[in-house]
Amino acid sequence: MKALVKLGGTLLDEPDLRRQVCQSIAAAVRAGHTLVAVHGGGRQMTRFLSQMGVESRFVEGLRVTTDETLDAVLKVFAGSVNKLLVSSLIETGVAAVGLSGIDGPLVEAELLKEELGHVGKPVRSNPALLNCLLGAGFVPVVACVAGSRDGRIFNVNADQMAVACAVGFRPDLLLFLTDVEGVLDAEGKRIPQLDREGMQELISGGVAKGGMLAKLRAAAEALEAGIPQVVIAPGKEPGVIGRVLAAEPLGTRLSGGPAGV
Repeated sequence: MKALVKLGGTLLDEPDLRRQVCQSIAAAVRAGHTLVAVHGGGRQMTRFLSQMGVESRFVEGLRVTTDETLDAVLKVFAGSVNKLLVSSLIETGVAAVGLSGIDGPLVEAELLKEELGHVGKPVRSNPALLNCLLGAGFVPVVACVAGSRDGRIFNVNADQMAVACAVGFRPDLLLFLTDVEGVLDAEGKRIPQLDREGMQELISGGVAKGGMLAKLRAAAEALEAGIPQVVIAPGKEPGVIGRVLAAEPLGTRLSGGPAGV
């Protein structure tokens, strides 16, 4: 099975959890699955900027990216976070290769809003580089940075980056690994399955907020683009990737349904 896995939160920030999820990726690869990983690194970015004396500012959940912040984006997302993840995968025996959307170019973006600075919206993707690496036995690890045809570099929301890569790569499954057990209802209980109509109800009713709101919107975009299935699952679960690929009822499975989000 072809799967694209998006990683974020404590899974990248805590060494033990990073090691555990890398072991899950390695087990899935050894089982014969074809995997691509896409990652963010917002916590590390905020910490890095704070150490530099730069206050992080957000507009509608997106980090305002000045010239100074863009330099940090490259150092943190495409640098330290990417290489720590690649190193952890290599430790498990996986031949991992770190790259960003700029390379290839894998993902092209354009300016999202002037007020956000160097924040981009993915507009097209080319899976040729991913297919080349996978065909040679490597596991691509993609940082959420993209470029434009005129040489600009953009900070891209990691969920949107995952969808952009998936649209080009066409996986059987897009898997978002998170710090929570899945999509939760108004009472805080996990919802095992959702279609697009159900997602729209959670969004319009104000139940889905923050990071989960962004993931539901990204999931809806992926489903609309023809990705067969999207799963939002708890990354802290041992062997989570193999278990999701085996259709174990972890997290929330999102599928096409009535048009909505």
